[in-house]
Amino acid sequence: MNRITALFDIKYPLIQAGMVWNSGWKLASAVSNAGGLGLLGAGSMYPEVLREHIQKCKKTTDKPFGVNVPLLYPDIDKLMQIIIDEGVQIVFTSAGNPKTWTSYLKDHGVKVVHVVSSVKFALKAQEAGVDAVVAEGFEAGGHNGREETTTFTLIPMVKEKLDIPLIAAGGIATGKGMLAAMILGADGVQIGSRFVATPEASSHVAYKNLVVEAEEGATELTLKELAPVRLLKNKFYEEVKALYQTTPSKEELVNLLGRGRAKKGMFEGDTEEGELEIGQIAGIIKEIKPAADIVEEIITEYKNSVLPKF
Repeated sequence: MNRITALFDIKYPLIQAGMVWNSGWKLASAVSNAGGLGLLGAGSMYPEVLREHIQKCKKTTDKPFGVNVPLLYPDIDKLMQIIIDEGVQIVFTSAGNPKTWTSYLKDHGVKVVHVVSSVKFALKAQEAGVDAVVAEGFEAGGHNGREETTTFTLIPMVKEKLDIPLIAAGGIATGKGMLAAMILGADGVQIGSRFVATPEASSHVAYKNLVVEAEEGATELTLKELAPVRLLKNKFYEEVKALYQTTPSKEELVNLLGRGRAKKGMFEGDTEEGELEIGQIAGIIKEIKPAADIVEEIITEYKNSVLPKF
């Protein structure tokens, strides 16, 4: 037992990231049943949809699971009330100030983890009273920090300054990747992209197939003026790239992005006009397989890995 398995009462220090349009009850319960910690991605859910997913998760696993909540969500007070009403014990927060909700959640017996992209924000999260921190390198898919610090660089820097448990994220999809993160000082890992390529992920199969087909260099971090996001290179990405050639205003970028583009791409399967978020590690994901098999594969490789001798 290490600090993460003890904190969450789980078998393995492996967390499935709460990813918008991917992380519904089927994926979260499958990962939790396999010994990890499954997270529901509340960022793409209306409040009552979140309630439905929590209730279905309760019916399909008797193991711990949690909810990831982006703090910039417009109806966040409603999400938090549902989380408390439904008795969720673990919340991962991201994209905002952890001071805003940490005390409220902890007063209701919830364990709180905050996602950060720098040492500075890790220390602010610790100061806010969170139970653990996810330090995410910019290899990660979806929305990222502006610092462009890689996971390999970020983890030892955060570890040096932090007292509370540390979870590594960004560019981790294998047992050897997990081992590397743990050697660098992490107490556990959060894995997102690898769990996109599962039957249980709630996203569209056309998007999953593009993730499997992705090679090295297939993604790029862009739209930093709005909220930095790592995207698969598709028609929409090319439109963004072309607009940047004109030195666009923030308003022009907002107009191009429009509304609902991530849903269009990842959930509805419009692989041309949609926003397809995925991490750099997609280049080594070669097949869609059940979430439980992925957990077993990662843990087995982790345990069987032998450090090279010289």
